[in-house]
Amino acid sequence: MDGALIQLATDPRSPTVTVGLQGSRCSGCSVTAYPAEDACPRCGGPADPAVLQGTGTLWTWTVQRYAPKSPPYQAPPGGFEPFALGYVELVDGVRVAAVLDVDDLDDIRIGMPLTVTANHGVPRARPTTPGEEGS
Repeated sequence: MDGALIQLATDPRSPTVTVGLQGSRCSGCSVTAYPAEDACPRCGGPADPAVLQGTGTLWTWTVQRYAPKSPPYQAPPGGFEPFALGYVELVDGVRVAAVLDVDDLDDIRIGMPLTVTANHGVPRARPTTPGEEGS
């Protein structure tokens, strides 16, 4: 198994290599999908590859406060730490599930601006800096 996938399976908060946010857009009805699909989820027509902007706002979230059952989970060297997962509504019109990379779990708010990047396995979202908004 790929080492990046093993690391991600044991500690979803560990960053991995960014590979871009690759989605698709229907050539008929313009529906955007993530991850990319060959066919439109709405009308079934052909969908073309599309690079998504990756900026949006937090739609909802939850905090994973307990370590998953083992096996298959293996605690990272420092032990389990709570982390947040959420849905980010992108300006492209699609919601993406992502690990939320925030300094303080108490600072998470619906509507907060986030930037999403895709990694091997799980997309990650972090607070958007003023220079990134609308990019």
